[in-house]
Amino acid sequence: MLRSEINEIIRQGREFMASFGFTLPPFANWSPHQLVESGQPGIIDANLGWDITDYNQGKFNDLGLLLFTLRNGNSNNLKTGKGMLYAEKLMISRKNQLTPMHRHIVKTEDIINRGGGRLVLELFMVDENGGVDHDAPVQVLSDGNIVKLPPGGKLSLNPGQSVPLLPEVWHA
Repeated sequence: MLRSEINEIIRQGREFMASFGFTLPPFANWSPHQLVESGQPGIIDANLGWDITDYNQGKFNDLGLLLFTLRNGNSNNLKTGKGMLYAEKLMISRKNQLTPMHRHIVKTEDIINRGGGRLVLELFMVDENGGVDHDAPVQVLSDGNIVKLPPGGKLSLNPGQSVPLLPEVWHA
């Protein structure tokens, strides 16, 4: 992607978040140069800030995601019994934009639709080898309600709705 395209996606993301009354931290407005020059290890080492991905497919509008990482723990700290394994990320998925199937092996991921359109998640359980289980039904807790879906079932979240996804759930 060209830097001008990246800058425009970030500009649109800032505008979108502001439209929902979400104020980003000051470093959200720093240029890449300012970020490096700041020498702030809490920002740099935790990989905080903007992230734009097209999953190396070159088709951002079809398969991509805009993220802003506010907090990010380090899994290496778990071995020493310190730190946090927690991340808080704002993610903007455009209409009809897809995210590849994935899961987090160690941490729970809270998916909260803060605004915009409906977010649809395709869900599978994990098989005994860590892969996708195409036969097991899925059960998740969404806003205090147990939701049961068939394998590959789609969970639709309207603005304000949420679901915590545990490590045993694959999602896209």
